[in-house]
Amino acid sequence: MNQEVKSGKILSPSTPWTERHVPGIHTPDEQQVLKATFTEPTIECPECHALVTRTAIAFNAYVCPQCDEHLRMKARDRLTWFFDQIQTELGQEFAAKDPLKFVDSKPYPERMREAQSKTGETEALVVMQGSLNHIPMVACAFEFDFMGGSMGTVVGDRFVQAAERAIELKQPLICFAASGGARMQEGMLSLMQMARTSAAIQKMKDAHLPYIVVLTHPVYGGVTASLAMLGDVHIAEPKAMIGFAGKRVIEQTVREKLDEPFQRAEYLLDHGVIDQIVHRHALRDTVSRIVAKLMNLP
Repeated sequence: MNQEVKSGKILSPSTPWTERHVPGIHTPDEQQVLKATFTEPTIECPECHALVTRTAIAFNAYVCPQCDEHLRMKARDRLTWFFDQIQTELGQEFAAKDPLKFVDSKPYPERMREAQSKTGETEALVVMQGSLNHIPMVACAFEFDFMGGSMGTVVGDRFVQAAERAIELKQPLICFAASGGARMQEGMLSLMQMARTSAAIQKMKDAHLPYIVVLTHPVYGGVTASLAMLGDVHIAEPKAMIGFAGKRVIEQTVREKLDEPFQRAEYLLDHGVIDQIVHRHALRDTVSRIVAKLMNLP
């Protein structure tokens, strides 16, 4: 019986059996074709642990295509995705100072430089003016990777400027909230931003202009106690954690185990805290429809 010999290989009685040709099994000579997940940078879904390429996850608005988990979006990416057209960015003239000379394990200016280097942003709030479905509007988004999206004086300055620009142009204001609360490195100056942002929102209401809040994962502390819960309509993304004190803090205080879905968006919807939960893929159309309804637009 003649055995077919692969080109480039010579079989002899001394050839190990592991290298001999087996009928019905084809071993390609060419290098194995690598999948995109082996050649492109990937992101692991925290829920189902599927590996998804950064390109694929970005095209899918950072929603896992396997399990529908909503991954965190960077503030600039979110606003770029949200707007059809961006006209300008606001608030870049504001810069944080260190009036308290605050030092924990690191000086406050050093922490700021590290956050700026890590995120590429100058502060925890990004504000842009643009249009969505031909409706001009102002929108701001918190960058959670910038010191936990904490609210300091510059965040307050940018939010107030966004509200004032919206009032000046008679446009709605949309806020994508994601924050751990007030920034401890700025002390009382940080807490003052709760009052400043609340006053700016009241001016929006006096001007009869919509202020819509989109609660993303997570929203806590002074941001929840001010600008994140003063909207005309409160929308949340699925499974977002929303509260004032953190779950572990509450458990240590009441000495009880708090089971899921405590502080989840679904729990808050059942208890009337928020108005609706919207999938990220439907978020743009939902916001556009609500704004058009509130402003009596065609």
